[in-house]
Amino acid sequence: MRKYILPFLFMMATSMTSQTFFQQKDKQLHFTAGTIAGSLGYKWSYDKHKNKKKAFIAGVCSSLAVGLVKELYDSRTGGTVELGDVAATTLGGMAIGFTIPLFKKKK
Repeated sequence: MRKYILPFLFMMATSMTSQTFFQQKDKQLHFTAGTIAGSLGYKWSYDKHKNKKKAFIAGVCSSLAVGLVKELYDSRTGGTVELGDVAATTLGGMAIGFTIPLFKKKK
């Protein structure tokens, strides 16, 4: 699975419109929301299971869920639904999922 993550991150970071993906303020906000949701999901799962792989999956899934709920809200209230927003939110969860284990002490 990890061999697919770097190409996925590269594709999302390359130019999608006239601006680079992460230069758009909206995508930055979605990425930040994804890191917050991902860290909460990671911490909850790690505290419950003490398993880093399950915690990573929970963090990514929680950020994906937040992104999907936000786009569902946009579709119901007349906003613009963008899959790039969901991708940015999910990437935030993935980024924090890779970062948290770097700061955990080894036993």
